[in-house]
This record gives sequence, C-alpha cells and structure tokens, in this order.
Amino acid sequence: MSGDFEQARLRVCLSEGTHATMRPLASSWEQRKLGDITSSYSGGTPQANNPDYYNGSIPFIRSAEINADKTELYLTERGLAESSAALVDAGCILYALYGATSGEAGISRINGAINQAILAICPYAGFDSGFLASWLRREKDAIVATYLQGGQGNLSGAIVKDLRVPVPGLPEQKAIGDCLSKLDDLITLHQREPPHMTKEGKNANQHQ
Repeated sequence: MSGDFEQARLRVCLSEGTHATMRPLASSWEQRKLGDITSSYSGGTPQANNPDYYNGSIPFIRSAEINADKTELYLTERGLAESSAALVDAGCILYALYGATSGEAGISRINGAINQAILAICPYAGFDSGFLASWLRREKDAIVATYLQGGQGNLSGAIVKDLRVPVPGLPEQKAIGDCLSKLDDLITLHQREPPHMTKEGKNANQHQ
C-alpha cells in the first residue's frame, strides 16, 4: 500500500473520529463522479389504501430504516408488481433523499423493496460499497448545506450522481471502508449505552 494511503488510514482511524472527512486524504486519489462509478435507482410506494398490497413477505424499506434489519411495513408480490417499488439486495448502498433523514447513507442489511425517498446505489466492479457509504456519511453536512436551502427541499438522483468522490485503489477502499465501519459501530454502541454506564455518566454520578 502506498505511503499516501497509510497516512490517510491513520488520519481516519486514529485521529479524525466520527467527523472524519475524505476530501481528499491523499493527493494521489482520483476524483470521480459518483454516477460514473455506480448505477442507481429509486423506488415507489404502492397505494396505501389497497389491502392487497401490504402485509406480505417483502420488507418495505423506508428512509428511516436504511440501517435496520427489519421493517415496519411489508409488501405483497402484487404490491411490488403493481407499483414503482424497487427491489434491493442486502449490501446495497441506500441513500435518503427526502425529509428529516435527507443525506443519510447506509448499507442495506436485508433484501427488500424501496420507495421514492431512497436512492439505491450499486458500485461497479473496482469500487467498494463500504468506502462509498462512509464517504457519503462524512459528507452529509456539506451536501445538505450545498443543495438544501435551510434544510428545505429534497435531494435527487441527479444531484447524487454528480457528486465528486476522491477514490483510491480498491484494496485501499476496502481497508478504509472496513476501518470506518468499525469506528461507526463503536460510536453507535457508545451512544446506546445508558448515561450511567458511560465515562461521562460515571463522573457525574461521583459528584452527586
């Protein structure tokens, strides 16, 4: 691995923490439009008042569920066939376009269907889902600030495809993606701990 990458990996994994940015970490990384290195598509929503479309076996993933391993709603085969809902496989990047979750990115944990508020992003050969999802997460604030005025409005597939990503070689992508994924998992675990179990909570309890 290159010296540039080793420097980048150390910055991401050891010092940058949850707000690490990758714009760019190494000067040798190539800038590529996301639309040039991935295919992408959105889905749709079956009519809510048609009982034949719901309570089936197909998980219906909505934007608040892009990182979930189960969903609140399930579609029938008919609901899928007679709507614009689109299937995604586990491991696909899911990107929220609308509402309070705009700009959030995850990797699907399940096979299911998506609605129009989610953009499914499928990397071409030579590009890593984990790396690209991590880049999208860390660029969320910049993307939202640039394209959503005062947090209003929606992102679009066209906007996302036009984003420029600094891309190293595939082995480096995988290593960085794995490192950042583990970091995100640790942060999530820490955030889920009851206040009295965290270091800050224990210190506070000592003074009560």
